[in-house]
Amino acid sequence: MGNLDIHIGEMLARNARMYPDEVALIEKIPAEGKRFQITWKEFDEQANRFANGLRTKGVTKGNKVMHLMNNSIEWLVAYFGIVRTGAWVVPLNFRFTSADIKYCAEVAEPQLLVFGEEFTERIEPIKKELSTVKYFICRGGEVPSYARSFAKVIDESGADPVGVELGFGDPCGLYFTSGTTGQPKPILLTHKNMANAAMTEKMHHYQTKDDNFILIPPLYHTGAKMHWFGSLIVGGKAVILKGATPETILKTVSEERATIVWLLVPWAQDILIKLDSGELKLSDYKLSQWRLMHIGAQPVPPSLIKHWRDYFPEMGYDTTYGLSESTGPNCVHLGIENTHKVGAIGLPGFNCETRIVDENGIDVPRGEPGELVVRGNCVMREYYKNPEATAKALRDGWLFTGDMARQDEDGFVYIVDRKKDVIITGGENVFPVEVEDFLHTHPAIKDVAAIGVPDERLGELVAVVIDVVPGKTLTKEEVLAFCEKLPRYKRPRIIFFGEVPRNPTGKIEKPKIRKQYIGMEQAFKVR
Repeated sequence: MGNLDIHIGEMLARNARMYPDEVALIEKIPAEGKRFQITWKEFDEQANRFANGLRTKGVTKGNKVMHLMNNSIEWLVAYFGIVRTGAWVVPLNFRFTSADIKYCAEVAEPQLLVFGEEFTERIEPIKKELSTVKYFICRGGEVPSYARSFAKVIDESGADPVGVELGFGDPCGLYFTSGTTGQPKPILLTHKNMANAAMTEKMHHYQTKDDNFILIPPLYHTGAKMHWFGSLIVGGKAVILKGATPETILKTVSEERATIVWLLVPWAQDILIKLDSGELKLSDYKLSQWRLMHIGAQPVPPSLIKHWRDYFPEMGYDTTYGLSESTGPNCVHLGIENTHKVGAIGLPGFNCETRIVDENGIDVPRGEPGELVVRGNCVMREYYKNPEATAKALRDGWLFTGDMARQDEDGFVYIVDRKKDVIITGGENVFPVEVEDFLHTHPAIKDVAAIGVPDERLGELVAVVIDVVPGKTLTKEEVLAFCEKLPRYKRPRIIFFGEVPRNPTGKIEKPKIRKQYIGMEQAFKVR
């Protein structure tokens, strides 16, 4: 399947026709002993019902619908319902604060917001400021008075297809990311991008209908959803696992007879630690059918994969590289057959081209570092409402990733550094300016700089260098207590005290800070 001949909404409808009574999705919550499932026919019908419910609220093609929910079967039902109306779905990070949500709404101008009940406390303080949002739909048992129940929308709406014509060039989703300034940039992805992501996943991992994919990361993230698109295109089963402990992962793989699992580095590391200690024993689980483990979203230590293969020598392994601007992962991937090249991010993905260029966009000699650029059906249309950023990132069809890379004699690509200062910890992006701006509000802090330092488990940890106001005192414990207001993944784990070097124009000289402090982190690490 090399041509774009079916969009993701039609993939779902086709599966409902071909495999109506077969299980499409399982939602598993081990901590609560709960397990739910839905067939392809039920999935398709519920997506249609949600789409029709949206239509009764005036949602039409070209509108935007903001989507803020935790992983669940309903997350995907809502997603496909929105897509089928022709509206742009705007998935939000479930860690977003009220201020983040408000900012995204100001940019996207959504007509409707669908959210989980657990986000009510974040929605209510800004509800009156969401000027374009006319309607609210809430999933859960505690539905606020201003919102309509998600369950009632499903129950009271018809299951017939809405009949909206969708073209591959039509916008499908608006995904918020950020640059080095920390200000979120909305990425406009099309139906062509989405269909290509599904085909790419299938091609890279030789996925078939018999595969069962375990989905753990948050669905708002392009990486998680686009990996699941491999199951969508082949009509395969998938399990939405809520709770990523080593025990729950192995038990779920065993009980559900899973064949493919995508892990983040910390999860793989935690499994290995417990296997090494003897707390987990492979003999307690049925894992012979588990054929592929792959990792993305952050740098992968080669030593981790070598260690993994000590326990799973017959299991396939792949790593994927991508960014939201390339519709998530897979614009570059290692390839199951290329484990001898562990450490590389790999070769150009299906329907994708790569180059490594200098500052003038000219190809550098093989082996020399340069900026990685990619081209293909995966590349976004634009940064929405940001023509300057779009012009900088997209040049003659090539997406300039901002990542520095080199290519070996066999054509395999290795990431060597990032031009951006984004810190990637546990697969999540942390933007230094956000941490810096927050810490600048402390009365005892004169200046502050945030950087990432390498960590085998999380990829990187957030570190800060703090220059204290003369005459005042500040302890590490006081900084940690102050930072409890930040989302956990943004909190500094390493704290240094010292002068923050700046150049004559006032910019923080991050290379100097890294040179001075990286290597000292073990003495300061907060666990």
